[in-house]
Amino acid sequence: MSLQVLMVIHSLPLWFLIFALFLPRIALLLLWLGGPIAPFHLHGIVPLVFAILLPRVLVLYLIYLDQGISLWFIIHLVVALMVWGGSGSYSARRRHRNDY
Repeated sequence: MSLQVLMVIHSLPLWFLIFALFLPRIALLLLWLGGPIAPFHLHGIVPLVFAILLPRVLVLYLIYLDQGISLWFIIHLVVALMVWGGSGSYSARRRHRNDY
């Protein structure tokens, strides 16, 4: 019986994983400016559209390609759900305030 230790090499830097929790568009821009995202094969217009319209989905996709379903993926998924869930209550609260 032998014990094998798997060394997983992650391409996404730690600064990106932390910074993307708070400002995903800026983190994606800095990652793109910092060097090519060649290991992820993101070419064409689709990643650009996702980076502009749904940056959290693109960040989740990048983390999934890099690490699979890991702790960072779960953290970003929870933050994305909290942001998307909280944005609806903000607009409803604003609408009720304008009714008076």
